Amino acid sequence: MNTVQPIRDKGIVIDIGEYLKEKSMRNYVMYMIGIYSGLRIGDILKLRVRDVRAVDAIILTEQKTGKEKRFPVSGELRRVIAEYVKDKKDYEYLIKSTMPGAYNQPITRQQAYKILRDAGRQFGVGNLGTHSMRKTFGYHFYKQTGNLGMLMKILNHSSEYVTLTYIGAAQDDMMSAMKHFSYK
Repeated sequence: MNTVQPIRDKGIVIDIGEYLKEKSMRNYVMYMIGIYSGLRIGDILKLRVRDVRAVDAIILTEQKTGKEKRFPVSGELRRVIAEYVKDKKDYEYLIKSTMPGAYNQPITRQQAYKILRDAGRQFGVGNLGTHSMRKTFGYHFYKQTGNLGMLMKILNHSSEYVTLTYIGAAQDDMMSAMKHFSYK
């Protein structure tokens, strides 16, 4: 089994977003929520328009942990969401399927995976999956803030080591240390 990775290159994070926006606003919104919130795909797919319309924070109960999660909606994400939901009904799923017979149902986790995997391939990013959005958020949050304790709390992890391993920073640090290791 291949482990999915965060997107470490900010340029590629942006490029994938622009690519998804060109292809489908729905897919772009899914991606943007993922990379700005650190939510798991199952929680993103549960969101309805009423959960995100004109809010400063999105509040939900995480499927995996059963814990309430509240995260602020940044200005950039707020603009993306506002544009996307302006003509939608409050009861609609945010990431709604367009499949025949799937009236007001979200896309499946498998469809979300396929969307992201295909976008990753366009930019030469292997091992990209739905969890990559959460890992990308964690990786860049940590690199930008350096606040490992806060990130650990955001991701609901039990230790700093788990968080560093999860976002790929522990692997990066090990590779860098070994690359520069010398007896001279």
